Amino acid sequence: MENPRQLKILICCTGSVASIKIPELVDCFIKEHTWTKRGDPVLHIELRKWADILLIAPLDANTLGKIASGICDNLLTCTVRAWDFQKPLYFAPAMNTAMWEHPITSEQIKKLESWGYKQIPVVSKLLVCGDKGAGAMAEVSTIIETMLSVKQHLLGT
Repeated sequence: MENPRQLKILICCTGSVASIKIPELVDCFIKEHTWTKRGDPVLHIELRKWADILLIAPLDANTLGKIASGICDNLLTCTVRAWDFQKPLYFAPAMNTAMWEHPITSEQIKKLESWGYKQIPVVSKLLVCGDKGAGAMAEVSTIIETMLSVKQHLLGT
């Protein structure tokens, strides 16, 4: 008896120069009829559809830079890039004071805010590295209060 279940192959690649062979590899699978179905779920698109609110907490300097530059090299940045602008996106930055005070940070924050994304502001305190100053993620209670407020607004309660 033939197994009706088709084998599903997840093709992944890394930054190797050999990744130039990926189109050839995919074409060969298509020619062999082992990969013919379109419409399978794409995780970052499914997450976009599923969620009503996107919260990034903490948002580190690296990912802030990636999002502001349009880089989508992981699940989070791909989800943000595909995010529905009709749905709220909140971010709670967290980084060392020196990084927070770097001029590029304010430019990147302004860019995200220009897209309608909302910042949950950093706080000043003693950081893990021993420095004292702005850049720490907002308190969890502040983030929760913000999300509850957004929920009430969205649900009209």
